[in-house]
Amino acid sequence: MSCCAPAIEAAAELGRSPSPDELRIASRELGNGLRQIDLSVPSIHCGACIAAIERGFRGVAGVERARVNLSTKRLAVTWRGETPPPVFAVLDRLGYQANLFEPESDARDPELSRLLRALAVAGFCAMNIMLLSVSVWSGADAETRQAFHWISAALALPALVYSGRIFYASAWSALRHGRTNMDVPISIGVTLAFALSLYDTIGNGPHAYFDASTSLLFFLLIGRTLDHMMRGKARAAVEGLSRMMPRGATVLRDDGSRDYLPADEIRPGMRLVLMPGERILVDGVVESGSADIDCAIATGESAPQAVDIGSTLRSGTLNLNGFLMMTATADARGSFVAEMIAMMDAAEGGRARYRRLADRAARLYSPVVHATALLTFLGWLAATGDWHRAISIAIAVLIITCPCALGLAVPMVQAVAARRLFEAGIMVKDGSAMERLAEIDWAVFDKTGTLTVGRPRVVEIVGDEKTREIAAALARHSNHPVARAVAAIGKDADLSFRNVREVAGLGIEATLDGHLYRLGRSSWASGEQGPQTVLACDGRPVLSIAVEDGLRPDAREAVEALRDAGIGATILSGDSPAAVTAAARRVGISDAVAGLLPSGKIDRLAALSASGRKVLMVGDGLNDAPALSAAHVSMAPASAADIGRNAADFVFLHDTLMAIPRAYAVCKEAGRLVRQNFALAIAYNAIALPVAILGHVTPLIAALAMSLSSVLVVANALRLRGASPSGKVRRPVRSVAPELAVEA
Repeated sequence: MSCCAPAIEAAAELGRSPSPDELRIASRELGNGLRQIDLSVPSIHCGACIAAIERGFRGVAGVERARVNLSTKRLAVTWRGETPPPVFAVLDRLGYQANLFEPESDARDPELSRLLRALAVAGFCAMNIMLLSVSVWSGADAETRQAFHWISAALALPALVYSGRIFYASAWSALRHGRTNMDVPISIGVTLAFALSLYDTIGNGPHAYFDASTSLLFFLLIGRTLDHMMRGKARAAVEGLSRMMPRGATVLRDDGSRDYLPADEIRPGMRLVLMPGERILVDGVVESGSADIDCAIATGESAPQAVDIGSTLRSGTLNLNGFLMMTATADARGSFVAEMIAMMDAAEGGRARYRRLADRAARLYSPVVHATALLTFLGWLAATGDWHRAISIAIAVLIITCPCALGLAVPMVQAVAARRLFEAGIMVKDGSAMERLAEIDWAVFDKTGTLTVGRPRVVEIVGDEKTREIAAALARHSNHPVARAVAAIGKDADLSFRNVREVAGLGIEATLDGHLYRLGRSSWASGEQGPQTVLACDGRPVLSIAVEDGLRPDAREAVEALRDAGIGATILSGDSPAAVTAAARRVGISDAVAGLLPSGKIDRLAALSASGRKVLMVGDGLNDAPALSAAHVSMAPASAADIGRNAADFVFLHDTLMAIPRAYAVCKEAGRLVRQNFALAIAYNAIALPVAILGHVTPLIAALAMSLSSVLVVANALRLRGASPSGKVRRPVRSVAPELAVEA
């Protein structure tokens, strides 16, 4: 049969528990002959689950103890000896699904936790100090005012020490290396406001500005936290690609013995045994046997590759149905998947320049603010001789020019845009991706699983009801996607097939009532040439089945919407030329390239970029991950393999491709609002700074004005609307030249 399952689906269909050798490698030695394996059991939810699991392991040969941690949903099994107990079989009997515990996948984001804690402390302190300040400024008597000032000081101190350390550490790191950033004036302003307020409180002064310092920290931490949440995890794709690979492989020794060795011990020239359902660890050549290989990670093709003696195997591909002996031609570090990881690393590393823009802007911003505040202090000191008034005005200048509005300008719009995208069924992983999506002028599509749904379906059947039932029943003996599609055409009939045998790359055969039935390629089943799948009885075709991979809903409409917005389109696929050409014709794309490996797709993207294009890559397969990382911006459907979803900047949850123009429309609108926010922030500083320099602003009023500018920026961000149902952009966009950027 000619078919292919996406790698992740095939792994699920053919999913198996780790072998004893894999469990032994994944375990750790405790000494005295004891070893321990940690498992993640997500379905644990109560004390009864704990009791059931721990009781279930009592009496299992070799098991010393089993302990369940409810909060982390982890199971630790300790056993004695080299051979692991059947932990997965025991859990399966108890009704629990488990997987090997991966500490890095379960770890929380420590930086986000730190920011949230700091935000909570600053918010609590700021709100309570503001309430006390209202009483003070409303005319409280001297004793009450003094008491409230001391309470405010007690509340402000933990805010500065705990929440402010985020800014202090950043400012000190910059100064220590001979540079400045936006955290330097923030730290100076907050510290001076607190110090002057504490001085006035000790001296029983009428005013204190603890509210200014704490509210400043609170608003700035809102922006810092939102920005961190929108960044995404750039390493997720690379780590996911590494985790999908097996931990080792079975090596056949010269004396006929077999050893299961860890991945880092596999060397070129070793003979490896591949069982059905195993993923290939290293590149190699087939020495004996034949099988169908799911090649989605390498080429994205919609059909598995039939391999036999002499065929080349790439690491990461999946052995679907045959027993193979292969000779390794590379170690794990020099194999195909390692090359993909290196390409993704390089692509992600090159994108860091977007995240350094703020610090580069601070090189100009910070010195200007510092110089202005210093000159203001010196000027007022020379004019009045009152150092207290001079330093109060200088603090007001530092606070009122604080880049809070600038800090919120981008993350607030991105947060609102992410919400609008979510409402449209589109997830965004990286806030900077919205800026990049708004810049695109070319879209590159993968075919299988992107323009098409990636699931074969029967579109035509020629034959009677009886042969249809036979074909469906026979197809249920295979795990191929085409076989699964054929199995759905008939009822679940109980037919007594004998001598069932699947021939890799050709089809499946069996005897029924003394007749030999074959379901698969027509050339093999009946000896006749033709592209369709047939059911043959004793060499005579009795049923013809046409199978195709259907287009996603609105695929053509999405391409036309992008074209109306001035965005060209290209198809880059690893599939066959005939399949790619047919899909391109159906969606209205004239530029299509077939038979590309991941490196070939990256080369084509590089050619487009060199010609000045800003390219959106839309793909789903494992083989698309490097291209998704290398493109100016990328998008993947939710049905994509885990690696494709992790590598993409956007993931759309619905089947329709209209998510692409809709996301583009939202990001265009978001870009417009970001520019407006920058204009508001600049206008605010242009007005507020002279007023503060002239001494008409106290530190508290400066903090309130700074807060007001932040509120204006937030309110402007909330004006962002969602995309129209058609996905059209609400303002004209420039068109691009109609020439093709890539030659087919």
